[in-house]
Amino acid sequence: MPFEILRSDITKMKVDAIINPSSIHRNVSDGVEFDIYQAAGPGLQEERNAYGVIKAKEAVLTKGFDLPAKHVIHVASPVYKNGSHHETQALRQAYKASLKLASTHQFESIAFPLIASGANRFPRGEALEVALSEIKLFLEKHEMMIYLVVYDEASYQVSLDRFNEVKNYLSDLDESKTNRVFFKMDLVDAYERPVARRILRTRKLSEIDLTLDETFSSCLFRLIDESDLTDVDVYKKANIDRKLFSKIKSNDDYQPSKLTVIAFSIALELNLDQTKDLLNKAGYSLSPSSKFDKIISYFIEDENYDLYEINQVLFAFEQKTIGGI
Repeated sequence: MPFEILRSDITKMKVDAIINPSSIHRNVSDGVEFDIYQAAGPGLQEERNAYGVIKAKEAVLTKGFDLPAKHVIHVASPVYKNGSHHETQALRQAYKASLKLASTHQFESIAFPLIASGANRFPRGEALEVALSEIKLFLEKHEMMIYLVVYDEASYQVSLDRFNEVKNYLSDLDESKTNRVFFKMDLVDAYERPVARRILRTRKLSEIDLTLDETFSSCLFRLIDESDLTDVDVYKKANIDRKLFSKIKSNDDYQPSKLTVIAFSIALELNLDQTKDLLNKAGYSLSPSSKFDKIISYFIEDENYDLYEINQVLFAFEQKTIGGI
Protein backbone atom coordinates (compact mmCIF):
# COMPACT_ATOMS: atom_id res chain seq x y z
CA MET A 1 0.00 0.00 0.00
CA PRO A 2 1.14 3.58 -0.57
CA PHE A 3 2.19 6.68 1.33
CA GLU A 4 0.46 10.03 1.74
CA ILE A 5 1.22 13.38 3.36
CA LEU A 6 -1.77 14.97 5.07
CA ARG A 7 -2.35 18.29 6.78
CA SER A 8 -4.62 17.15 9.58
CA ASP A 9 -4.90 16.31 13.28
CA ILE A 10 -3.37 12.92 14.05
CA THR A 11 -5.85 12.35 16.89
CA LYS A 12 -8.59 12.26 14.23
CA MET A 13 -6.97 9.54 12.11
CA LYS A 14 -9.00 6.34 11.75
CA VAL A 15 -6.17 3.84 11.25
CA ASP A 16 -4.86 0.66 12.85
CA ALA A 17 -2.34 2.69 14.84
CA ILE A 18 -1.04 6.19 15.32
CA ILE A 19 2.52 6.78 16.48
CA ASN A 20 3.02 8.69 19.72
CA PRO A 21 6.43 10.40 19.95
CA SER A 22 6.79 9.71 23.63
CA SER A 23 9.05 11.14 26.28
CA ILE A 24 11.45 8.44 27.49
CA HIS A 25 9.92 8.40 30.97
CA ARG A 26 6.28 8.28 32.02
CA ASN A 27 5.70 12.02 32.18
CA VAL A 28 3.83 13.51 29.21
CA SER A 29 5.61 16.20 27.16
CA ASP A 30 4.00 19.08 25.31
CA GLY A 31 2.83 19.02 21.71
CA VAL A 32 1.45 16.02 19.86
CA GLU A 33 2.02 13.61 22.77
CA PHE A 34 -0.12 15.78 25.04
CA ASP A 35 -2.84 16.00 22.35
CA ILE A 36 -2.89 12.21 21.94
CA TYR A 37 -3.30 11.57 25.68
CA GLN A 38 -6.02 14.22 25.93
CA ALA A 39 -8.00 12.71 23.06
CA ALA A 40 -7.53 9.09 24.21
CA GLY A 41 -8.65 9.60 27.80
CA PRO A 42 -7.05 8.43 31.08
CA GLY A 43 -6.92 4.75 30.08
CA LEU A 44 -4.05 5.41 27.68
CA GLN A 45 -1.84 6.94 30.36
CA GLU A 46 -2.56 4.06 32.73
CA GLU A 47 -1.60 1.41 30.19
CA ARG A 48 1.46 3.36 29.08
CA ASN A 49 2.68 3.67 32.70
CA ALA A 50 2.88 -0.11 32.98
CA TYR A 51 5.77 -0.16 30.48
CA GLY A 52 8.05 2.27 32.33
CA VAL A 53 11.03 3.62 30.43
CA ILE A 54 10.96 3.27 26.62
CA LYS A 55 14.46 2.71 25.24
CA ALA A 56 15.71 4.32 22.03
CA LYS A 57 15.35 1.23 19.81
CA GLU A 58 12.04 0.09 21.32
CA ALA A 59 8.38 0.69 20.57
CA VAL A 60 5.43 -0.10 22.82
CA LEU A 61 1.87 -0.94 21.73
CA THR A 62 -1.27 0.05 23.65
CA LYS A 63 -4.96 0.27 22.85
CA GLY A 64 -6.33 3.46 21.32
CA PHE A 65 -9.09 3.92 23.94
CA ASP A 66 -11.16 6.98 22.91
CA LEU A 67 -9.13 7.64 19.77
CA PRO A 68 -10.49 6.72 16.31
CA ALA A 69 -7.26 4.73 15.91
CA LYS A 70 -7.39 1.16 17.21
CA HIS A 71 -3.93 1.30 18.76
CA VAL A 72 -1.13 3.66 19.74
CA ILE A 73 2.52 2.87 19.12
CA HIS A 74 4.69 4.68 21.65
CA VAL A 75 8.27 5.37 20.61
CA ALA A 76 11.08 7.35 22.21
CA SER A 77 11.34 10.80 20.65
CA PRO A 78 14.93 12.12 20.62
CA VAL A 79 15.72 15.60 21.89
CA TYR A 80 17.80 17.69 19.52
CA LYS A 81 20.83 19.35 21.13
CA ASN A 82 23.29 20.47 18.49
CA GLY A 83 23.35 17.63 15.97
CA SER A 84 26.52 16.02 17.29
CA HIS A 85 24.91 13.67 19.81
CA HIS A 86 23.65 11.02 17.34
CA GLU A 87 20.25 12.72 17.16
CA THR A 88 19.64 11.75 13.54
CA GLN A 89 20.48 8.11 14.24
CA ALA A 90 18.10 8.12 17.22
CA LEU A 91 15.33 9.60 15.07
CA ARG A 92 15.84 6.92 12.42
CA GLN A 93 15.62 4.28 15.13
CA ALA A 94 12.29 5.72 16.27
CA TYR A 95 10.81 5.28 12.78
CA LYS A 96 12.36 1.83 12.32
CA ALA A 97 11.03 0.60 15.68
CA SER A 98 7.53 1.91 14.96
CA LEU A 99 7.40 0.37 11.50
CA LYS A 100 8.78 -2.96 12.72
CA LEU A 101 6.15 -3.20 15.46
CA ALA A 102 3.35 -2.26 13.06
CA SER A 103 4.56 -4.90 10.60
CA THR A 104 4.79 -7.55 13.36
CA HIS A 105 1.11 -6.96 14.16
CA GLN A 106 0.23 -6.95 10.45
CA PHE A 107 -1.33 -3.51 10.60
CA GLU A 108 -2.68 -2.25 7.28
CA SER A 109 -2.60 1.46 8.09
CA ILE A 110 -0.62 3.70 10.42
CA ALA A 111 -0.13 7.44 10.87
CA PHE A 112 3.02 9.29 11.95
CA PRO A 113 3.41 12.83 13.16
CA LEU A 114 6.68 14.52 12.24
CA ILE A 115 8.55 13.00 15.18
CA ALA A 116 10.70 15.29 17.38
CA SER A 117 10.05 18.40 15.27
CA GLY A 118 8.05 20.22 17.95
CA ALA A 119 8.93 20.45 21.62
CA ASN A 120 12.07 18.36 21.08
CA ARG A 121 13.42 21.03 18.70
CA PHE A 122 14.60 18.77 15.86
CA PRO A 123 15.14 20.92 12.71
CA ARG A 124 11.98 20.35 10.68
CA GLY A 125 13.72 20.02 7.33
CA GLU A 126 16.01 17.30 8.66
CA ALA A 127 13.16 15.61 10.55
CA LEU A 128 11.19 15.46 7.31
CA GLU A 129 14.11 13.97 5.36
CA VAL A 130 14.54 11.23 7.98
CA ALA A 131 10.81 10.45 8.01
CA LEU A 132 10.52 10.16 4.24
CA SER A 133 13.68 8.11 3.78
CA GLU A 134 12.73 5.57 6.46
CA ILE A 135 9.14 5.24 5.21
CA LYS A 136 10.37 4.86 1.64
CA LEU A 137 12.82 2.10 2.61
CA PHE A 138 10.12 0.26 4.53
CA LEU A 139 7.56 0.39 1.72
CA GLU A 140 10.04 -1.09 -0.75
CA LYS A 141 9.61 -4.43 1.07
CA HIS A 142 6.25 -4.14 2.83
CA GLU A 143 2.58 -3.46 2.07
CA MET A 144 1.06 -0.85 4.36
CA MET A 145 -0.84 2.44 4.09
CA ILE A 146 1.33 5.04 5.82
CA TYR A 147 0.32 8.62 6.51
CA LEU A 148 2.61 11.45 7.55
CA VAL A 149 0.30 13.87 9.33
CA VAL A 150 1.34 17.49 9.77
CA TYR A 151 -0.77 19.84 11.82
CA ASP A 152 -0.02 23.17 10.16
CA GLU A 153 2.31 24.84 7.67
CA ALA A 154 4.89 25.52 10.39
CA SER A 155 5.21 21.76 10.91
CA TYR A 156 6.22 21.14 7.31
CA GLN A 157 9.27 22.31 5.41
CA VAL A 158 10.47 21.47 1.96
CA SER A 159 14.01 22.31 0.81
CA LEU A 160 14.08 26.08 0.40
CA ASP A 161 16.32 25.83 -2.66
CA ARG A 162 13.97 23.38 -4.37
CA PHE A 163 10.91 25.41 -3.41
CA ASN A 164 12.43 28.56 -4.91
CA GLU A 165 13.49 26.72 -8.07
CA VAL A 166 9.93 25.53 -8.67
CA LYS A 167 8.51 28.95 -7.78
CA ASN A 168 10.81 30.63 -10.34
CA TYR A 169 9.93 27.98 -12.93
CA LEU A 170 6.22 28.67 -12.45
CA SER A 171 6.79 32.43 -12.74
CA ASP A 172 8.81 32.04 -15.94
CA LEU A 173 6.09 29.90 -17.50
CA ASP A 174 3.37 32.40 -16.56
CA GLU A 175 5.29 35.19 -18.31
CA SER A 176 5.97 33.04 -21.36
CA LYS A 177 2.31 32.01 -21.54
CA THR A 178 1.17 35.64 -21.51
CA ASN A 179 3.50 36.52 -24.39
CA ARG A 180 2.31 33.54 -26.45
CA VAL A 181 -1.35 34.44 -25.98
CA PHE A 182 -0.94 38.01 -27.20
CA PHE A 183 1.16 36.85 -30.16
CA LYS A 184 -1.47 34.29 -31.14
CA MET A 185 -4.29 36.82 -30.93
CA ASP A 186 -2.40 39.12 -33.32
CA LEU A 187 -2.16 36.35 -35.91
CA VAL A 188 -5.79 35.23 -35.88
CA ASP A 189 -8.13 37.97 -37.02
CA ALA A 190 -11.86 38.23 -36.50
CA TYR A 191 -12.61 36.83 -39.94
CA GLU A 192 -10.52 33.67 -39.82
CA ARG A 193 -12.01 32.33 -36.58
CA PRO A 194 -15.68 32.06 -37.70
CA VAL A 195 -14.55 30.67 -41.10
CA ALA A 196 -12.64 27.89 -39.31
CA ARG A 197 -15.73 27.05 -37.28
CA ARG A 198 -17.92 26.90 -40.41
CA ILE A 199 -15.47 24.54 -42.13
CA LEU A 200 -15.44 22.25 -39.09
CA ARG A 201 -19.24 22.07 -39.01
CA THR A 202 -19.40 20.84 -42.62
CA ARG A 203 -17.56 17.61 -41.80
CA LYS A 204 -19.64 14.43 -41.86
CA LEU A 205 -19.52 11.64 -39.30
CA SER A 206 -18.61 9.16 -42.03
CA GLU A 207 -15.43 11.16 -42.74
CA ILE A 208 -14.13 10.81 -39.17
CA ASP A 209 -11.76 7.94 -38.38
CA LEU A 210 -13.45 6.00 -35.60
CA THR A 211 -10.72 3.37 -35.29
CA LEU A 212 -9.86 2.94 -31.63
CA ASP A 213 -6.32 3.75 -30.58
CA GLU A 214 -4.30 1.83 -28.00
CA THR A 215 -6.04 1.99 -24.62
CA PHE A 216 -4.41 3.40 -21.51
CA SER A 217 -4.07 -0.04 -19.95
CA SER A 218 -2.52 -1.56 -23.09
CA CYS A 219 -0.12 1.34 -23.41
CA LEU A 220 0.86 1.18 -19.74
CA PHE A 221 1.70 -2.51 -19.73
CA ARG A 222 3.53 -2.22 -23.05
CA LEU A 223 5.71 0.46 -21.45
CA ILE A 224 6.27 -1.75 -18.41
CA ASP A 225 7.29 -4.66 -20.65
CA GLU A 226 9.72 -2.37 -22.48
CA SER A 227 11.28 -1.24 -19.20
CA ASP A 228 13.57 -3.17 -16.85
CA LEU A 229 10.97 -3.01 -14.07
CA THR A 230 8.67 -5.67 -12.68
CA ASP A 231 5.01 -5.03 -11.95
CA VAL A 232 5.83 -4.82 -8.25
CA ASP A 233 8.58 -2.29 -8.93
CA VAL A 234 6.16 -0.12 -10.89
CA TYR A 235 3.25 0.05 -8.49
CA LYS A 236 5.57 0.63 -5.54
CA LYS A 237 7.46 3.40 -7.36
CA ALA A 238 4.11 4.86 -8.42
CA ASN A 239 2.94 4.87 -4.78
CA ILE A 240 -0.20 3.00 -5.85
CA ASP A 241 -2.06 0.24 -4.07
CA ARG A 242 -1.49 -3.30 -5.34
CA LYS A 243 -5.25 -3.92 -5.60
CA LEU A 244 -5.70 -0.92 -7.88
CA PHE A 245 -2.79 -2.05 -10.02
CA SER A 246 -4.37 -5.50 -10.40
CA LYS A 247 -7.69 -3.91 -11.34
CA ILE A 248 -6.02 -1.87 -14.10
CA LYS A 249 -4.16 -4.93 -15.38
CA SER A 250 -7.30 -7.06 -15.58
CA ASN A 251 -9.43 -4.43 -17.33
CA ASP A 252 -8.22 -3.20 -20.71
CA ASP A 253 -10.88 -0.45 -20.66
CA TYR A 254 -10.02 0.83 -17.19
CA GLN A 255 -10.41 4.60 -16.87
CA PRO A 256 -7.80 5.93 -14.42
CA SER A 257 -7.71 9.28 -12.68
CA LYS A 258 -5.21 11.84 -13.92
CA LEU A 259 -3.22 11.44 -10.70
CA THR A 260 -2.88 7.71 -11.38
CA VAL A 261 -1.57 8.32 -14.90
CA ILE A 262 0.98 10.83 -13.60
CA ALA A 263 2.05 8.36 -10.91
CA PHE A 264 2.83 5.72 -13.53
CA SER A 265 4.67 8.26 -15.70
CA ILE A 266 6.93 9.10 -12.77
CA ALA A 267 7.45 5.42 -11.90
CA LEU A 268 8.44 4.59 -15.49
CA GLU A 269 10.58 7.75 -15.74
CA LEU A 270 8.89 8.85 -18.96
CA ASN A 271 10.00 12.03 -20.67
CA LEU A 272 7.56 14.89 -21.21
CA ASP A 273 6.36 13.73 -24.64
CA GLN A 274 5.84 10.18 -23.41
CA THR A 275 3.96 11.48 -20.37
CA LYS A 276 1.68 13.56 -22.57
CA ASP A 277 1.04 10.53 -24.77
CA LEU A 278 0.13 8.32 -21.79
CA LEU A 279 -2.16 11.04 -20.46
CA ASN A 280 -3.78 11.30 -23.86
CA LYS A 281 -4.57 7.57 -23.81
CA ALA A 282 -6.72 8.24 -20.74
CA GLY A 283 -8.26 11.45 -22.11
CA TYR A 284 -6.10 13.93 -20.17
CA SER A 285 -3.47 16.54 -20.93
CA LEU A 286 -1.01 18.83 -19.18
CA SER A 287 -2.55 22.28 -18.93
CA PRO A 288 -0.41 25.45 -18.95
CA SER A 289 -2.95 27.02 -16.58
CA SER A 290 -2.64 24.30 -13.91
CA LYS A 291 -0.06 24.77 -11.13
CA PHE A 292 -0.07 21.00 -10.51
CA ASP A 293 0.68 20.27 -14.17
CA LYS A 294 3.46 22.86 -14.24
CA ILE A 295 5.14 21.34 -11.20
CA ILE A 296 4.97 17.88 -12.78
CA SER A 297 6.47 19.26 -15.99
CA TYR A 298 9.28 20.89 -14.01
CA PHE A 299 10.34 17.61 -12.40
CA ILE A 300 10.08 15.61 -15.62
CA GLU A 301 12.10 18.20 -17.55
CA ASP A 302 14.65 18.11 -14.72
CA GLU A 303 14.68 14.28 -14.99
CA ASN A 304 13.94 14.05 -11.28
CA TYR A 305 11.63 11.09 -10.72
CA ASP A 306 11.85 10.90 -6.94
CA LEU A 307 8.15 10.71 -6.14
CA TYR A 308 8.74 11.48 -2.48
CA GLU A 309 10.48 14.75 -3.33
CA ILE A 310 7.83 15.59 -5.93
CA ASN A 311 5.12 15.07 -3.33
CA GLN A 312 7.00 17.28 -0.86
CA VAL A 313 6.90 20.14 -3.35
CA LEU A 314 3.29 19.51 -4.39
CA PHE A 315 2.27 19.54 -0.73
CA ALA A 316 4.23 22.74 -0.08
CA PHE A 317 2.39 24.41 -2.98
CA GLU A 318 -0.94 23.10 -1.61
CA GLN A 319 -1.53 20.74 -4.53
CA LYS A 320 -2.79 17.17 -4.53
CA THR A 321 0.00 14.66 -4.02
CA ILE A 322 0.65 11.68 -6.30
CA GLY A 323 -0.33 8.15 -5.41
CA GLY A 324 -1.69 7.29 -2.01
CA ILE A 325 -4.48 5.53 -3.90
